[in-house]
Formats: sequence, structure tokens, C-alpha cells
Amino acid sequence: MSQTVTRALRLLAELGEGERSLDQLAELIGVHKTTVLRLLQSLEEERFVYRDAAYRYHLGAGLFALAGLALEQRGIRAVAAPHLRELNAATGQTVHLAAYEGGEVVYIDKYDSRHPVRMYSRVGLRAALHNTAVAKVLLADLPLAERRRVVETIEFTRHTPRTITDPAALLAELDVVAAQGWAQDHAEHESFINCVAAPVRDATGRVVAAASISVPDVVLPYERVLELVPQLRATAAAISADAGLPPKTP
Repeated sequence: MSQTVTRALRLLAELGEGERSLDQLAELIGVHKTTVLRLLQSLEEERFVYRDAAYRYHLGAGLFALAGLALEQRGIRAVAAPHLRELNAATGQTVHLAAYEGGEVVYIDKYDSRHPVRMYSRVGLRAALHNTAVAKVLLADLPLAERRRVVETIEFTRHTPRTITDPAALLAELDVVAAQGWAQDHAEHESFINCVAAPVRDATGRVVAAASISVPDVVLPYERVLELVPQLRATAAAISADAGLPPKTP
């Protein structure tokens, strides 16, 4: 990748975290501000960024349009949408859809809880591979050799006392997930959030996405979150059926 493209992408990534001034952007990516200004002007011409009256830069409408087109090309997102909306309405909890791509797990859809306490997550955000339920579901479907290879690349950052920090422990957990057909994050990523996830399969039987329910413990205790697993699995099965998965033979 050319240096110019790399710098432009870094600028967009920084603006994804919030508005920035020219000086801030130059400092963040370590490039002279005249170079950054030229890049911003090119991005502004394509409406990927815009500058406000206070001379601060924001992500622009052109980028949002491009992101929308990218999401529309994710077929499973459209198939899953009505089922996820129904699950969100029935439970009142935050519902996510995530996919595995390029060695990363990324949220591709989200339906917010109707409760005041909200999840810090958004479409396009990466999920940690070692301590999120959606990642466990997606990694558990990988061939064993690939699963082990991916686990070896993980930086096992501890986020809570419950975070898995050992490759062998994660591989054992993935064996359990593959056998039982669902995964959990029991306050492993955030100490006050419990999450359960289930696999979504395509016509070949391959897991192409993970659907999840995330609940703060001030809304429901852990045991009550586990009671949502059958409903979640039924939703994932309905999405899989609409995606072409043949029904199981008796």
C-alpha cells in the first residue's frame, strides 16, 4: 500500500474517533501539517471529510454513503435484519450481528436496548477475539488447524478478572462452544455486561455470522441472561433457514 493511501486511511480512522483540528491530525499521524492538509483537501473533494466553521475536520457524507453500500453488500445482514429486529423487540435488549473477515471479528449490525443503560458498540467496530461471545462462535467454526493458528496470534489483554488470558484455555472454550452450539461472555470484556451468542449458517452449513444478546447486570443478572439462549438460538436458526440452510432430517 502506498504511503499516501496509508496516511489517508489513518486520517479517516482518527476522524472516526471524533472531530480533529489540522494540528491534532498532523501530530497524531506524525506528518507535517502541510502534507496532512493536502490529503484532507483531496478527501474533502470526494466528500469523505468536511471542515466546519471552527476549522475542525469530521467524517463526511461521501464516506457514510460508501459505508452504506458496503453494508448492503453483506447479504446475511439483510437476511438477518427482520429476525434481529423481532428479537430486539421481544427481549428489549441489545442485539448484535457480527462476522469474521480478514482475521478480525466485526459488528455488522446492531439494535439498541430500550433500557437507559446502553452498550458502547457500533457497526464497524472490531470485537476482541478472546473474550467476546460473537468471536467465540465465529472462531469455533474454523477448521482446527486454522483455529489454533488464529489463537496463537491473539494478544490476550486482560479487561476484567474473568478475561481468558491463556491460549489453551481459549481453545478449550472454543471446543465447548462448537459442541453446545452457543457461546457466552460472562463479564469477560466488560465487568458489568453479560452476553450470549449463537451461530448463523449459510446453505453450506458454514457459520457466516454470529447473533448475540448483550445485557448489563443492572438490567438482568447473569442467570436470567442464560435464559435467553433458547430464544437467541431459535432466532439464529430462523436466519440460517432464510439464508438457505437445509432443515435437519429426523
